[in-house]
Amino acid sequence: MEVFSHLYDGLAALAGARPFIIMVVGVIVGILGGAMPGISPSMAVALLLPFTFGMTPTMGIVMLCAIYLAANYGGSITAVIINTPGTPSAVVTAFDGYPLAQQGKAGWGLGISLIASVAGGFIGIAILILFAIPLAGLALKFWPAEYFALALMGLTTVASLGGGKWVESFVAVLLGLLLNTIGMDHMTGTSRFTFDIIRLYDGFSFVPALIGLFAISEVLDNVESFNFNMAKIEVADLKSVWPTVKDYMKLKWTIARAGILGTVIGIFPGAGGTIASFIAYDVEKRLSKEPETFGRGNPHGVAAAESANSSSVSGALVPLLALGIPGSASAAVLVGALMIHELRPGPELFTRHPLLVYTLFSSLLVSNVILLALGAFGSRLWIKVSLIPKRILYPFIFVFSMIGSYAVRSSLFDIGVCFGFGVLGWILNRYRYPVSPIVLGLVLGAMLETNLQMTLMMGGPSLFLTRPISALLLLLSVVLIAWPFIADMKARKKRQVQKSKGK
Repeated sequence: MEVFSHLYDGLAALAGARPFIIMVVGVIVGILGGAMPGISPSMAVALLLPFTFGMTPTMGIVMLCAIYLAANYGGSITAVIINTPGTPSAVVTAFDGYPLAQQGKAGWGLGISLIASVAGGFIGIAILILFAIPLAGLALKFWPAEYFALALMGLTTVASLGGGKWVESFVAVLLGLLLNTIGMDHMTGTSRFTFDIIRLYDGFSFVPALIGLFAISEVLDNVESFNFNMAKIEVADLKSVWPTVKDYMKLKWTIARAGILGTVIGIFPGAGGTIASFIAYDVEKRLSKEPETFGRGNPHGVAAAESANSSSVSGALVPLLALGIPGSASAAVLVGALMIHELRPGPELFTRHPLLVYTLFSSLLVSNVILLALGAFGSRLWIKVSLIPKRILYPFIFVFSMIGSYAVRSSLFDIGVCFGFGVLGWILNRYRYPVSPIVLGLVLGAMLETNLQMTLMMGGPSLFLTRPISALLLLLSVVLIAWPFIADMKARKKRQVQKSKGK
């Protein structure tokens, strides 16, 4: 009951027009920042950090957290409408969200992403409030061996992302891991495959590569086939293309599973919403009775990705508030914001400034409600993008992608990276190679390599098996890799039995 008493005090601290306006502004900025490729949630939070200097510490943190929460949803808007993920984690949303838009169900994609984001956000916030300190203790038990095993388990999703094309998916993920090795070695500082190009010392910037693989490749593919047909969508009656309450209820267990999974993964520093979305998506595909529909506009795919993505926000705040360890890039910016206001994140924050902590918790709940209202209002306007003729839309996407790529580091080199990855994605699509595994390789490559090197330096290969959590995750990875092959064998035997009975 003490928790609810503190939450009541936190809500009371938010009473008034000024806190409400601050949260509304934070949500709006977050949605816009997330929807613009090149402006990641961490960048959106960092850009608005100077504006908190004149605020009280509590209101400053409240606004930044509202931006962080909303930015993770904002990326799904452009992912669904124009296949241009505004944030890295929205890549997974695009797998099924964009096919829905192509089928004339843009309202479905936007509606499901909004409700799943809000529901996942509430799940994450509830877990944050109730289990912040115990869950942060669990994250502390993770050594490099566990992080390596977690990254390896994330790579097992490659089988699902390829839609049954095992060889093509394997080649694509290896390509992603190979591309990730370009730049400086994370442990030794040795340059690799840079060809003395200074811009390559930091490797390829992830956002331009992401935009190129999905947006530019789509433009090039349609230009090559001269496909300028508009998506079939009736905007005259928006209610007809918006999911009903009954449709949302069919997704309730998907949202719940992904929300819990996203929160847990978000707790581990360095994992973040992108890995959470990939793993949650893979889990739902494996549990589905129709896994072949994923990647072709399955609502469960959109719901899983967005629920896990949003709930990971609260997960990342668990180690930040309880231990002072940021769980994501955005949480790292929040550490700076707290310290600017002379607040040290960690266990003492709960004892010395309990009102601030619970005001923050309460603000997340209120901001999530504001996100639902603003998202429902704004998403209907985004549906009209589907009516723009493609001869106008494609040049717009191309220019928008170039601007977004340049905005990351104000670098013309990143524009070249975006276009280069676009050509790569176009070639892969042409020969029926999935591009999603490349993204997975780029996301997990550094995490996999760095933690492998650290584990070998700390105790050698035996450390992977002597640490219980690492061994369990590795065993789970083996099972996940073997499961599709076992399922295929069972399916073949079943078909053989049916054929023999038919004869």
